[in-house]
Amino acid sequence: METLLPTSVQIPKVLTIAGSDSGGGAGLQADLKVITALGGYGMSVITAITAQNTLGVTRIQDVELDVVEAQMDAVLSDIGADIVKIGMLASPEIVQTVAKTLRKHGIKKVVLDPVLRATSGASLGGDDTAQAIIRDLFPLALLVTPNLDEASLLLGRDIVGPDDFKLAAQELLDMGPQAVLIKGGHLDATHTQITDYLMWRTIEDGLEVVQSKEFKHYRVNTPNTHGTGCSLASAIATYLAGGHDLPHAVAKAIAYVEAGLEAGRFLSIGEGPGPLWHMHDFYPTALLDEKEKG
Repeated sequence: METLLPTSVQIPKVLTIAGSDSGGGAGLQADLKVITALGGYGMSVITAITAQNTLGVTRIQDVELDVVEAQMDAVLSDIGADIVKIGMLASPEIVQTVAKTLRKHGIKKVVLDPVLRATSGASLGGDDTAQAIIRDLFPLALLVTPNLDEASLLLGRDIVGPDDFKLAAQELLDMGPQAVLIKGGHLDATHTQITDYLMWRTIEDGLEVVQSKEFKHYRVNTPNTHGTGCSLASAIATYLAGGHDLPHAVAKAIAYVEAGLEAGRFLSIGEGPGPLWHMHDFYPTALLDEKEKG
């Protein structure tokens, strides 16, 4: 079929493969907001339907495997993707289906956010799913972005604090991905400074070299943190698709999420912890001071 109009403008095409969050704060809904806010074209494959809001997850329904594969085939055979971001995959079978279909379409750039537990504590994938992710998706991943709970589950031991990050990142890197970002945001609130730890493989003078970088930033004082992990991974993916190298993409994504958390402090969405504000650049939420109000 011939294209009706010439295409002269190219924007980064980002496919998110994730669960649906009916509350709109996380999952593929958050992913699409981030991708759009950062100038990309977002597409989605739904792996599970969750009934959730700011108070928690009440039900999860996995999407049938052939439907997951059909969604991926439809998008990748026509539109394609500069990068794929993967979020919630709630069963080993879904992991295997996604990995098989990515290989079929020759996808080379994957940002994998191993979503195994919701912030509320609800399980979104057990040990079998974690092992399937390691076996089938780690070798395809350009970057894996676990938080402390997810890193602990993937490694089978507790990751307590920043002193553990280097060894944990090396062990995860040895499992096959090209890079690992361990996120420190789940440390308890007594840690006012957050450390995110990036470790990645690169080639220098024909030899593989492992590099690392710490990103330190202050905790934003807000209960509205729903969707931060999904948003960070999607932001990294969009910046990578736009041509930034990995350390710069991570730094820019962290800054974007920080700004979203700051803006989200002033929002009242739901009765529990609300989301960050993904569209802060377009719709500022800062409260007016008394003079401006007058």
